[in-house]
Amino acid sequence: MIQKFFNLIINTSGQRLYEITDKTIEWIEKNNFTDGMLNMSIQHTSASLIVQENADPDVQKDLINYFDRLVPMNEKLYIHSSEGKDDMPAHIKSALTNNQISLSIKDSKLILGTWQGIYLFEHRLDDHKRTIVHHYIGN
Repeated sequence: MIQKFFNLIINTSGQRLYEITDKTIEWIEKNNFTDGMLNMSIQHTSASLIVQENADPDVQKDLINYFDRLVPMNEKLYIHSSEGKDDMPAHIKSALTNNQISLSIKDSKLILGTWQGIYLFEHRLDDHKRTIVHHYIGN
């Protein structure tokens, strides 16, 4: 049984989904992980992690549009707005999605569906440096 940690740093440039599947798979392959669990945790409260379709980019556009309608960027609706109109909406969107994802690794392969990818879902409009902690436990 082993444990390993890795901090994946992603520089974002505004609100969108940033696929991190390949970087995660590269880390798994580099370390020769065989069977175990991978827990991924984002170290921020205004961005999140999701597993989502990676075949049609329209899915990503629709997700962003849906969340923007669900949680509008209107400072008059919120008390907390010290960092701008996207501040509190970003925290709400993060609360509605995931700050952690756990995935299985079997026979050295990350278990995802055919059309699934792992994404950092940036909820802020400006550039940010995001950290995603990868924690592997297994063989």
